[in-house]
Amino acid sequence: MRLRCAVLDDFQGVATESADWSVIEGQVEVVALHEHLDGEDALATALADYDIVVTLRERVPFPGSLIARLPRLRLLVASGMRNSVIDYAAAEAHGVTVCGTASASTPPVELTWALLLGLARGIVEESGTLRSGGPWQSTVGADLHGRRLGLLGLGKIGGRVAQVGLAFGMRVAAWSQNLTEERAAEVGVELAASKEDLLATADFVSVHLALGDRTRGLVGAAELALMKPTAYLVNTSRAAIVDQDALLAALHEGRIAGAGVDVFDVEPLPADHPMRTAPRLLATPHLGYVSRANYATYYGQAVEDIQAYLTGSPVRRLP
Repeated sequence: MRLRCAVLDDFQGVATESADWSVIEGQVEVVALHEHLDGEDALATALADYDIVVTLRERVPFPGSLIARLPRLRLLVASGMRNSVIDYAAAEAHGVTVCGTASASTPPVELTWALLLGLARGIVEESGTLRSGGPWQSTVGADLHGRRLGLLGLGKIGGRVAQVGLAFGMRVAAWSQNLTEERAAEVGVELAASKEDLLATADFVSVHLALGDRTRGLVGAAELALMKPTAYLVNTSRAAIVDQDALLAALHEGRIAGAGVDVFDVEPLPADHPMRTAPRLLATPHLGYVSRANYATYYGQAVEDIQAYLTGSPVRRLP
């Protein structure tokens, strides 16, 4: 009897096309689920008959209470090698193996710049008015060359975002709680004196931090109040790093020029979520990791993880 594998959140219907799943078809029946399952009850019901689950990033939490309701579950594959919404102790206690995959840092870097450039030059607004017969030129773009780019975080993604900023001729500064002069010098950027200094002096602020106890709510109302009224904020990292209510208030009150956001407190966004209609906001539905090459890696290595598990030698185990 074949095992059953559910692939979650295959919104674009490409999961089975992004890798060669035929190598396991004799042992595993693969079912791609195209609609998001919202809530533990829906997940427990929908996944009750599956032995393997493939989940994208951290969109679907797997707390111990859910794992306990999935007695057939034996293998959980999550894209990426870090996942904060899986209860690993509960998985181990219930005999569930958890594996990950590689994840490229270049797609979120590229999306960060798509949002930043879109904001700076009013791309969406100008394209919309052009296509609808509206006015010819209605915005005046913000310059990048010579302006100050402030990065909250200078890890792998932040470092690459910095290099692009330098190529545009921007003055780049960075800050995080553990950032050193040596790391800043390695990337060729300035180490900001403080978080407050970075926010107050930057023309563009971009968030590239991991979510944790020290970064949750790191940018709140007080921090947004420090930003220039002509400055833009971009967040392609984690929604909870920026206080969502404070950001909405700043956008509605025009206290910053705009924001580019790819991550939200609830995903997918409900139809009536205020982020869908906020002014001065360029928003995308968590596309940071969504690229052909990254999907080929996610699903290709998911297949490898399943193959290895079936042979009794799991690979890329988490945590």
